Amino acid sequence: MRAGIAFAVVLVVAALAPIYLPPYELSLLARFLAFAVLALGISLIWGTGGILSLGQGVFFGLGGYALAMHLKLAGADPGAVPDFMQWSGLDTLPWWWAPFRSPVVAIAAVVLVPGAVAAALAYLVFRRRVTGSYFAIITQALTLAGATFIISQQQFTGGFNGLTGFTSAFGFALADARTQVALYWITLAVLALAFVATRALQTSAFGKILLAIRDGENRVRFLGYDPLPFKVIAFVFAGVLAGISGALVTLDLGVISPAMFGVVPSIEMVIWVAIGGRRSLAGAIVGTLVVNFGKDWVSSAFPELWLYVVGAVFVLVVTIAPQGLVGLVTMRRRLLRVGVRPAPALE
Repeated sequence: MRAGIAFAVVLVVAALAPIYLPPYELSLLARFLAFAVLALGISLIWGTGGILSLGQGVFFGLGGYALAMHLKLAGADPGAVPDFMQWSGLDTLPWWWAPFRSPVVAIAAVVLVPGAVAAALAYLVFRRRVTGSYFAIITQALTLAGATFIISQQQFTGGFNGLTGFTSAFGFALADARTQVALYWITLAVLALAFVATRALQTSAFGKILLAIRDGENRVRFLGYDPLPFKVIAFVFAGVLAGISGALVTLDLGVISPAMFGVVPSIEMVIWVAIGGRRSLAGAIVGTLVVNFGKDWVSSAFPELWLYVVGAVFVLVVTIAPQGLVGLVTMRRRLLRVGVRPAPALE
């Protein structure tokens, strides 16, 4: 009950953010809330299912590119190909670009393409009972391969620069302040729905079996359950959330490029969840906001210092507070509930 009330209060405060935040900070918050949608998926597969994926950036990128392809076609002159194709000497639109003229196809692709790729990867790997660090390495290799492929196909994908130059989306000017506020509310609504859906999965019978798989996969098999469909469904769900996150961030930034979903960004995504608390959905959101706002501040003041800071914070969390920031708060509450106060800090 208390958790529900707290969630409602936080949601109301966040919904009123356009009133008390200036445009730049509101844009940052919208982007980081979009990142948090992806973080919820990582919390489900890693915190609940014990599946460490270092490749969620792939699904993030697929969702972003699916929407960006429509935005590029919508912004081009009738019958013309996007500008980067013209620069590469192409005068005919590739056949697989043509369906993305439709906004319905693009929005559907944001969900279906990452989901299909996640389903194929999960089924092929999990049916061979590949787990742990081996699975993490495979997902990281997939991320590297995906980013390399995008860069190498410049005439079709925009190469290293990606897809950019969007001025409008679905008839609304992206630079308009009202559009920015509307995008913020849409992002917040998507995050709230993703939170509720992920929480429902966690607390259902599906979530309990997924948790049992994390703690002892062979034990689950002996009890008569096949772990494969549970792991595949969870991974697909996380992939879909990553794709939606990528589309929302693309709308906010007006660009999607390989630099946004390569190996380093994919590892950072896991760090967000680890710092916040991988076994807590609220922790995943908190960690995403804290790390990204910290990155914005540190990078602005000390551009070369950020990687050292995030690395040091990650090491501290793993060694001192493995349950993340939310875990520290929960531990303190438990100690106070039983009448034990934490020891005072050493002077």
